[in-house]
Amino acid sequence: MNNIEAKQDNWTEVITPRPHVFYINFRELWEYRDLLLLFVKRDFASQYRQTVLGPLWHIVQPLLTMFMFLILFNRLAHIPTDGLPADVFYMGGIVIWSYFSACFTGTSTTFVSNASIFGKVYFPRLIMPLSVVTSNLIRFAIQFLLLLSVMAVSAIKGEYKFHVGWHTLLIPLVLFFMAVISLGTGIIISSLTTKYRDLSVLVSFGIQLLMYVVPVAYSLAYAEKKGYRTLIVLNPLSSLIETFRYAVLGKGTLDFGLLLYACICSVIILFIGILVFNQVEKSFMDTV
Repeated sequence: MNNIEAKQDNWTEVITPRPHVFYINFRELWEYRDLLLLFVKRDFASQYRQTVLGPLWHIVQPLLTMFMFLILFNRLAHIPTDGLPADVFYMGGIVIWSYFSACFTGTSTTFVSNASIFGKVYFPRLIMPLSVVTSNLIRFAIQFLLLLSVMAVSAIKGEYKFHVGWHTLLIPLVLFFMAVISLGTGIIISSLTTKYRDLSVLVSFGIQLLMYVVPVAYSLAYAEKKGYRTLIVLNPLSSLIETFRYAVLGKGTLDFGLLLYACICSVIILFIGILVFNQVEKSFMDTV
């Protein structure tokens, strides 16, 4: 017994159960920041491994989506774009939506996709979904440069004028809360998929439908004209997308009340997500 106690005194790491499900060890997360960066590099490198275009898909995908919107919503449906060039308007919504979509789908498979790693070595499980959100910032940066390029082309044609002002400072704020809400919703779904695998099918299908009930291909002003504004703004994503478009393009709808609502909803969703995540990670290896 004395030998065991002596060995225990020499331990450098002691893993103990969380005192409660609301507990988050931020110090531990910070200590594993090197692992977080390692997962970020892994996610970005493996995403387009053995592909022809590689990271260029980050540019091809939003461009193809924009062209589809131009044909369907601009040419056929004649939906107005708040006085902005259609390509600039659509790309402004696609870029921020793509970030949410990538983060949400990536974090929603955290437990199922990484069960083999979780079963072999200990590290804070939140590191994995945090790495997904962080690695997708690289994708966002590439697509944001694409958005600036589309804006520059329209400016050269005389169709658009750059608007830089205090509203530009809203960009990091919107991006932060978009990361918060995608992380929260993603880990909620990830926790549920440990028991209900068919949710993964619903996620891939539902994320495509969700894009059409938030103002990506249309504006809040158009939704209000058609009588659907109240229904659409109930989704906090709508306010974040519309605010991002206003922050970058300088035109659109900016409602600080709706933005505050979206921020509060994002924090609540993340809180619920971490609560469920902490509860499920205790026994998920028995069900995955």
